[in-house]
Amino acid sequence: MISRVRPRRGFSVALIGPDGAGKTTIARRMRGRLSRPTSYVYMGVAVESSSHLLPTTRLAQRVKQRPGRPATATGNRPRPRSRLKRIVRVAAAPLKLANRLAEEWYRQGIVWRDVRQGRIVVLDRHFFVDYHAADVVAADRTARRRIHGWVLAHLYPRPDLTIYLDAPAEVLLARKGEGTLDSLERRRADYLTVGRLVPSFEIVDATRPLETVTDEVVARIEAFAAGGRDAGPAQDSGPAQDSGPDTAAPEG
Repeated sequence: MISRVRPRRGFSVALIGPDGAGKTTIARRMRGRLSRPTSYVYMGVAVESSSHLLPTTRLAQRVKQRPGRPATATGNRPRPRSRLKRIVRVAAAPLKLANRLAEEWYRQGIVWRDVRQGRIVVLDRHFFVDYHAADVVAADRTARRRIHGWVLAHLYPRPDLTIYLDAPAEVLLARKGEGTLDSLERRRADYLTVGRLVPSFEIVDATRPLETVTDEVVARIEAFAAGGRDAGPAQDSGPAQDSGPDTAAPEG
């Protein structure tokens, strides 16, 4: 009996990796490079980077940015000092969590819609990956983080294909100048841990020139689209060392 490999119709592919690996640049280059209709969805935590937002998220963002609100040297708003403001802040926490979950499912709905239309949906980051260390596996999580992490771990859909753009900590630090060697290596280890939790995971060496990395990402996606690769061990184009899980806060 001859087994035929059937091409996949529509599917999602997430590009993940630390800042400086080239996720957004490569994800946006996929349009016109792949052999079938392609759409782009930002699935990260930076509200200002997304073109798909709930009205409630847009409103909350405008409130945060309204003139006259003082900010600290780090750009964060100072914690309210009065008792009333502290009560309001505590009462608003469940609403913030509800809106965060609604936002994440809203973007997943966009992914489902485009997949049903037969598109390759390229995801710039993924919520499960970005929050894995802080909300899914961290030991010292708040109740809000535990609830959020449980939803991501047990209910939120994984991408059909996940491509990890891998680079050593020293390369990332030289490119972005953010973080430390230790924190970047811990984050790198967490990406490798996530690789065991998604349906299909591949590693691409992101230390090479951008065009070379882009070409390989295109080739990996096209191979998956043709049905040539399915769930299984990670396909690695470069060395990667797993040094254990990370509990650092999400980046980006």
